[in-house]
Amino acid sequence: MKKYDNNDSSVVVIIGSGAGGGTLANELCQKGIGVVVLEAGKRQSTSTFINDEWASFEQLAWRDRRTSSGSWRIATDFPNLPAWVCKTVGGSTTHWSGCSLRMREHEFNALSVYGEIDGASLRNWPLSLGELEDFYDRAEDKLGVTRTHGIPGLPGNNNFKVFYNGAKRVGYRDCHTGHIAINSKPRDGRPACQQIGFCSQGCKTGAKWSTLITEIPAAEATGRLDLRSECHVSRIEHDKSGKVTGVVYFDSNGNEQQQLARIVCVAGNAIETPRLLLMSESSQFPDGLANTSGEVGRNYQRHTTGTVYATFDDPVHMYRGATVAGIISAESDHRPERGFAAGYQLETVSVGLPSIASFLEPGGWGRKVTTPIDDYANMAALWIIGEDLPQSENRITLNRSEEDQWGMPVPNVHYDDHANDVAMRNHGFRQGSAIYDAVGAKRIIQSPPFPSSHNMGTCRMSEEPWFGVVNKWGQTHDIPNLFVSDGSQFTTSAAVNPTLTIVALAIRQADWIALRMGRRDI
Repeated sequence: MKKYDNNDSSVVVIIGSGAGGGTLANELCQKGIGVVVLEAGKRQSTSTFINDEWASFEQLAWRDRRTSSGSWRIATDFPNLPAWVCKTVGGSTTHWSGCSLRMREHEFNALSVYGEIDGASLRNWPLSLGELEDFYDRAEDKLGVTRTHGIPGLPGNNNFKVFYNGAKRVGYRDCHTGHIAINSKPRDGRPACQQIGFCSQGCKTGAKWSTLITEIPAAEATGRLDLRSECHVSRIEHDKSGKVTGVVYFDSNGNEQQQLARIVCVAGNAIETPRLLLMSESSQFPDGLANTSGEVGRNYQRHTTGTVYATFDDPVHMYRGATVAGIISAESDHRPERGFAAGYQLETVSVGLPSIASFLEPGGWGRKVTTPIDDYANMAALWIIGEDLPQSENRITLNRSEEDQWGMPVPNVHYDDHANDVAMRNHGFRQGSAIYDAVGAKRIIQSPPFPSSHNMGTCRMSEEPWFGVVNKWGQTHDIPNLFVSDGSQFTTSAAVNPTLTIVALAIRQADWIALRMGRRDI
């Protein structure tokens, strides 16, 4: 494995190894650029993943101290777990379901299409769908997304069959097993899906795309990647001119280290990325790095979500097969006559008994909880995933009254539902319930949002520096050799799972960084 000297200032340092960081690292290494990736978590593998929901959560989840505030239910139900993301090599690509949908044109132009909405801080993205289409195509090919590039769809499990039949009876025409980054047949050295059902626990077969399985090994094979796991970055340093010069981090032994860099790319998720920028304050940047606009940490988005569970007289065994086994996109258009702006997807979802016990009725007790759990084998479920409107006061800040294991202030996640989110969720609850009612559900439960694995928008792209943190390339407006390379860049959240867009942006960013490095512009 390649090892760069800590004083080597020619390298690109990437913080985080998930969809953005891991993809960016491989793309840059393939172009001949030396890369150091600093990942806070341990490295797992198909042999160490655990097909046990609770044990896997303990193995992969980001469980460092966090706090939350605001009127959202998460602040009451799960105050120290506002997000369900991973702390491991590969980041949350080890945990994701593989759902890979492209954003659409209207979602890049939310302000123009939806108009001004009270309480929302809508902006248009500084790039268009047309500018991203080629990169979406490259991302789909890289991920092996089903129903693209001639790749057949996955088979439908029982959860999908219930969903599909209900959808047809309600009147939805387009319902299928989706665009999923899980192999339906062997491809690129990865086997076909065995329909084991533990998609969110690491995929022991390696059929699901993750940067751990694909991008990191490919980058290592170039001899240009220095991957350092269990290394937690505490601050980014800069010189008198304002350019970043490297990072300070705690290594796997808890010792403080410094790595110099030509470029620093932050890809720590939409909570840890703004946290790090805010913690990197100095006399020159008293409000944190890249924050002259005051926008670092603001406009946190997590998608408008909720779950509909239904029990039936006969077994469904929703836990057998892919977690996201089906998608309905008919509600994802902007149709304000429904009583809200933007739209949402309906996706099948399956969770194990530990999650059912935690998420079905948070804080509930008695037969209201135990009866559906007793019917677990006969249960089907779908998830609402809708465009969450950005709000300036939904934000990540530093909670200086609490410290993590490194003595650093923990991030506080503040979130209030917008009225548009509530209206959208209620519409999704009605439609999801109608799907299951149409196929004879004996009981339907509408469950509130659980800790989010979709976290976006806290360092958003903007054309004008005063409205955001980064430009259309993910380069910070303030500091030319500091980049953001994850879902923090999202100007708006759209009504699709974010990973495919994060990967497409990372490929595009790598091309641009390599070009600028070649010209010695950065």
